[in-house]
Amino acid sequence: MTGRNQTTILEFLLLGLPIKSEHQNLFYALFLAMYITTILGNLLILVLICLDPHLHTPMYLFLSNLSFSDLCFSSVTMPKLLQNMQSQDLSIPYAGCLTQMYFFLFFADLGDFLLVAMAYDRYVAICFPLHYTTIMSPRLCLFLVLLPWMLTTFHAMLHTLLMARLHFCEDNVIPHFFCDLSALLKLSCSDTRVNELVIFFVGGLIIVIPFLLIIMSYARIVSSILKVPSAKGICKAFSTCGSHLTVVCLFYGTIIGLYLCPSAHNSIVKETVMSMMYTVVAPMLNPFIYSLRNRDMKGALRRVFCKKKNAFSL
Repeated sequence: MTGRNQTTILEFLLLGLPIKSEHQNLFYALFLAMYITTILGNLLILVLICLDPHLHTPMYLFLSNLSFSDLCFSSVTMPKLLQNMQSQDLSIPYAGCLTQMYFFLFFADLGDFLLVAMAYDRYVAICFPLHYTTIMSPRLCLFLVLLPWMLTTFHAMLHTLLMARLHFCEDNVIPHFFCDLSALLKLSCSDTRVNELVIFFVGGLIIVIPFLLIIMSYARIVSSILKVPSAKGICKAFSTCGSHLTVVCLFYGTIIGLYLCPSAHNSIVKETVMSMMYTVVAPMLNPFIYSLRNRDMKGALRRVFCKKKNAFSL
């Protein structure tokens, strides 16, 4: 290790989004509105699930964890992005950058695994409706919630510790709006082969295995649905998992396009826009997808508001 390689970087500079200065305020207002919508939408789902006993089921246990994950996932990057858009100081401390990277990986992976748990829940509900309560026991539900938290802790910590061992030289400018793992590796003047191998194997498994499990679950669901003799039964079965399938397509579509199908011609602008899709847009849309397409959530909203209205009228 040379003296140059041991240069200590105390902070990084986040270049943020490639937005012209005259459009800065417009995009700031847009992103602020999106962030507030994300917070309020996911908080609403959490409150409804807590207050309405009808939603105390395995599916909504997983949904409440997903809403909490989306809320935190968006909060990892958006406050810093909004701050930088209104400030001339684009710096983020070295420790703060690693912390942001850790929680970004943690909540991204957590949402990934929770989508698998929700897919399994829909698979059991449609393929084994008479045995649903037996299979989806409280013990299994607790396991399906705790396992993602443990796996994501390990995965995020692994990448963070591997990143912490690297040295950074003079270049400390990150052409992104958050401390992206691949962007940090490009800045390092250490040997990053171990990091890249871990990203390729472990990171690939974290994305590919859950995606394949979801595909398998829906393949079995479709096979079971096609055995239903009535068109009404088919529509009802598809509506049961339509919201979840929409979220899966939104999440994995951008992830696969950005990380598993990279292109040498991908511009920084394109990568930034695709990153915005799954870090900002997806967490904002999830509450709308689950509430607007879900009769249980609509019913819970009516019941909670009716209780509040009756309480005020007494």
